[in-house]
Amino acid sequence: MINIQRWMSRQYLSFFVTWGVFLPFWTGWLMEAKGLSVAEASLIMSLGLAMRGLSTLFLFPWLSARYSSNTLRIAMSIATLLAILTYIPAESFIELILATVLVHMFYPTIMPALDSAAGILIQRKLLNNYGRSRSFGSAGFVMAGVVLTFFTGTYGDGVVLWALILGMFVFAVLSLLPAPEALQEGASLHRSRNGMLQLFRVRHFGIVLAAVVLLQAAHASYYSYGYIYLQHIEVPTYWIGIIINIAVVAEIIFFVVADRYFQSFSAGSLLSLAAMGSTVRWLLVFAFPNVVVFSISQALHAFSFAMGHYAFMRFITHHIPQSQIPNAQGMYGALALSWSTAILTLFGGFLYEIQPGFAFLGMIVCTLPSLLLALIYRSQERRAALI
Repeated sequence: MINIQRWMSRQYLSFFVTWGVFLPFWTGWLMEAKGLSVAEASLIMSLGLAMRGLSTLFLFPWLSARYSSNTLRIAMSIATLLAILTYIPAESFIELILATVLVHMFYPTIMPALDSAAGILIQRKLLNNYGRSRSFGSAGFVMAGVVLTFFTGTYGDGVVLWALILGMFVFAVLSLLPAPEALQEGASLHRSRNGMLQLFRVRHFGIVLAAVVLLQAAHASYYSYGYIYLQHIEVPTYWIGIIINIAVVAEIIFFVVADRYFQSFSAGSLLSLAAMGSTVRWLLVFAFPNVVVFSISQALHAFSFAMGHYAFMRFITHHIPQSQIPNAQGMYGALALSWSTAILTLFGGFLYEIQPGFAFLGMIVCTLPSLLLALIYRSQERRAALI
């Protein structure tokens, strides 16, 4: 009999090991191994981000309506592995663009597929501790970064591609192992005649989605300029990796304790706390441009990212029909984790050129509206509870 908690943890761990290779190292690999300029590598990664939004918003929900969760996860892992292999012969700029678009057609869909699987298992009362399983994903991300840093330092950036291929091969093999029966059921159970826009007929879905999109978009400056900002305030290079990972450690700790200590919190309360924590985080970075305060602010990643993600998972598992969970995850992946981040990265870059600290202060244009929406939803939750 399958231990579902352990199965879900293993899925998150194995996938986020690959994400921990791809996200931090891929731009550098394109420049070092393929000889691209900063502008060329940035353009390729931007096109990949755009494709990521399209694949999670349209391709993933479309496939989810036709195939079981287990079949979809296996197919996407194998397709991603084959797509990554196209980078080996790719040499010209156009070939690298095509390889990137192909990879981002399949690879990003695995993340909402895993969260959709977790949502189904939670609704069926088969997965009792989402946070604990998700924490394995964050741990895998950190582990991949630490190990790969050692290998790139020893053998050069050329090992990045082979590390990603190996990681995706392991994930694909693990996907072929027996999965919970609830995820192997025919697509008819997941097919919905209602389109994605029908999600907005679910009470409060629109306001919750808007709040979490704004909350996640506020990380744009940190993701894009956090590293060079630490260089700007003259932090030694060997400390930067440690400081960046404080945020991921805080994320892990939150996910480990979330189901124990935040079980009684409503989605509105969680979103409100997350938006307040995010606002404080970016104000601290702007007001105190030094390594100590930046390091302390990293702990607030537990609020700004992890708690916001957890709140959205709480909302969809409690209020969204099982047939619509893939649609909700696809919309979240595209709007909160792809397109909004891309737009705010441009805004943050404009502010960074004026004054580096402004790039972080500017993120409150997202966190304050997010806080307002979260408080409105929280008051509506309380009103509904009194009826």
